[in-house]
Amino acid sequence: MGGVPSLFATSDLHVTHRGNAPLVDDIRPGTDRDWLIVAGDVGERVDAVIDTLARLRERFAEVIWVPGNHELWTTPKDPVQARGQERYAELVRRCHAIGVRTPEDEFPVWEHAGRPLTIAPLFLLYDYSWRTPSASGRSLGEALEQARDAGVVCTDEFFLHPEPHGSRADWCAERLKVSEERLSAVPEGHGTILVSHWPLHRHPTEPLRYPEFALWCGTEATADWHVRFRAEIAVYGHLHIPRTTYRDGVRFEEVSLGYPREWRGRARGAVPFRRIL
Repeated sequence: MGGVPSLFATSDLHVTHRGNAPLVDDIRPGTDRDWLIVAGDVGERVDAVIDTLARLRERFAEVIWVPGNHELWTTPKDPVQARGQERYAELVRRCHAIGVRTPEDEFPVWEHAGRPLTIAPLFLLYDYSWRTPSASGRSLGEALEQARDAGVVCTDEFFLHPEPHGSRADWCAERLKVSEERLSAVPEGHGTILVSHWPLHRHPTEPLRYPEFALWCGTEATADWHVRFRAEIAVYGHLHIPRTTYRDGVRFEEVSLGYPREWRGRARGAVPFRRIL
């Protein structure tokens, strides 16, 4: 195959959910030079994540992965019982063994646009700063209690362990520092494609059925990153609301597949991946 290469993206494949795994077969390049971004939540078990990424890497010239919250869960059914930072490091190690790029690698550059675009895979987490107006100024405990009263508690509270960090918010703070330093080093003449499982800006959470869930969706600290770091596209997942939006002239792409009960209810059905460039 030849031709002009394309950059594709996907997220939230949730391959352990019945009905989703067969859709991975549909994620195929148009040329042998195409790249694929995988913006997290491939699955909960390490073996399922790596097996899926390995299949995709066999098809695409490059595969770039960032973790979602589900990869970071430590569930009783997973033979890999590593938690927190140790679990993330194990995922990165296994990605390297199959030739998949991670947030710990040198940022690759997409040379097929009007200017060089540095693709920045970011692992950022969240810090509970996206609160409802009624929870603004309240303690984290009060904000979490409001979410519980609304019937909303993210499963991260049970399975996403932050060790050795004191909390998920502390882990987020460390990842923000590391990521900001690396983004600041991107050459001036480059634009960027910012890739994170969690959206960098809060506006994609506006359609959430339960606004309280935004607590687990991002951080105010990245609200201006799409401008500061010259983004042409911000790619994300997590919300299971696949769509294209714009903020400050920057294109935001949610590329999630979602659960079978979700994509079966959409007029266009399952869309397991999308071309973004």
